[in-house]
Amino acid sequence: MPAAPQYDLLIIGGGINGAGIARDAAGRGLSVLLAEQDDLAAHTSSASTKLVHGGLRYLEYYAFRLVAESLEERETLLRIAPHIVWPMEFVMPHEKHLRPAWMIRLGLLLYDYLGHRTWRGGRSSLPKSRRVSLSEDHHGAGLKPEFKSGFAYYDCWVDDARLVVLNARSAALLGAQILTRTRVTSATRRREGWTVTLQDRSGHPGAQAARPERQVTARVLVNAAGPWVQDVIDQRILLEGGLGIPSHSKVRLVKGSHIVVPRLHDKRHAFILQNPDRRIVFMIPYEREFTLIGTTDIAVGPETLREDRTHIDPDEVDYLCEAASRYSARSITPADVVWSYSGVRPLYDDGSSDPSAVTRDYHFELDDDGPPVLSVFGGKITTYRRLAEHALHKLENWFPGTRAWTHSKPLPGGEMGAGGFNRLLANLHQRYPFLPPRYVARLARRHGSLASEVLGELASVTDLGTDYGGGLYHAELEYLVRHEWVREADDVLWRRTKCGLHMSADERVALADQLRRLL
Repeated sequence: MPAAPQYDLLIIGGGINGAGIARDAAGRGLSVLLAEQDDLAAHTSSASTKLVHGGLRYLEYYAFRLVAESLEERETLLRIAPHIVWPMEFVMPHEKHLRPAWMIRLGLLLYDYLGHRTWRGGRSSLPKSRRVSLSEDHHGAGLKPEFKSGFAYYDCWVDDARLVVLNARSAALLGAQILTRTRVTSATRRREGWTVTLQDRSGHPGAQAARPERQVTARVLVNAAGPWVQDVIDQRILLEGGLGIPSHSKVRLVKGSHIVVPRLHDKRHAFILQNPDRRIVFMIPYEREFTLIGTTDIAVGPETLREDRTHIDPDEVDYLCEAASRYSARSITPADVVWSYSGVRPLYDDGSSDPSAVTRDYHFELDDDGPPVLSVFGGKITTYRRLAEHALHKLENWFPGTRAWTHSKPLPGGEMGAGGFNRLLANLHQRYPFLPPRYVARLARRHGSLASEVLGELASVTDLGTDYGGGLYHAELEYLVRHEWVREADDVLWRRTKCGLHMSADERVALADQLRRLL
């Protein structure tokens, strides 16, 4: 029997933290295997509010270090992933009975200060906050006329699922092995390292047959299972003679849900809304034709994950509709919702009784009683890259002499050169003048400088192949299968792209049928 393949690092979990750690480690010359039981970003990491931000509301909880680190990372991600991260203006209508104007202005000034002070270059690239008139300029577009004034500031938008995939692709280009639909069924500590059993769960949806198992070995294990981090620890996956890995940390599971409705105004800015319960709800332009509204914060138990009940509840839909309707000139009802999604955030349990107040910071637990296992608790999209750096720092005794590098190297497609994204777009229009401008813009946002790799040497629209609807052609579908681990229709419709929002039910079914034939 051949020896089991050996790796320096085996990572459980293909969300943003697992993918970020895989990229960082592979770039340091380590041999890396990442195992994800479903698709990349299949759960929490594709169910965010799609923001790279400092977390303005975290200032109320005195989380100054987290805000400062997040604002620094905001600038880093703008630089290394300019195709999927871009600036967005946020407008906060003022309601004096909820928070006084001086408090909001003071918070925004502090936000500006932290953003400028912490950035390596000395100043943030985004404009400073300011007070705005909602009745005299475009900032009031879409709002009820009784809202007269407010505040504007900048943060960033991100395509969260693509951020995960691009980190995984970068890791793979650096030599990491990325296994999707692969479950870790057991891991045993031995003197020389971990022996891990992997079960291949790939194949057509609905297949019932047991998948082949194989074993690999790893010097170090990283538990980046997100909402399942506790399950991995608590005798459910990591078993050694029937004993689980001892742990003093706990995870708090908080469900966040979002709804998508037809676009509420034709401007580019988003709204950050205060509510009587002192929670914040965002209304964000989404996919050109829609508005994204979220999020909720509802504490849930582990049974939500085990029974696959991560979906939006009618009460959450009502809450988000009512919150938005307090401000929107157009009343929003559940009948307006064209799509919704929910995710369970695995927050580090800091003892707070309010789900909204639980820290969004990350926490590590290292068990080195033998070959080490590093478990990751919490974190947020914005700080994933810094989290990955810190994870490798925690493991420096086992991997000495490696250096941080991800702050300066663009993600795949992020190599824009002089002129940035606008220059890239102009070049694509010039090279492919026969393609619809909107299609080229969407493709450039998804793939950045790799868009020409998707399009190749085509000479006409017909060379793109079958048009599946929603701006998805066969040429891109083949590319996603070859380079981005696409295996099922939802991988394409809702994660690698958001074309599902722009397609009819029949078109989505036809795409699923074609994908099965292609595979």
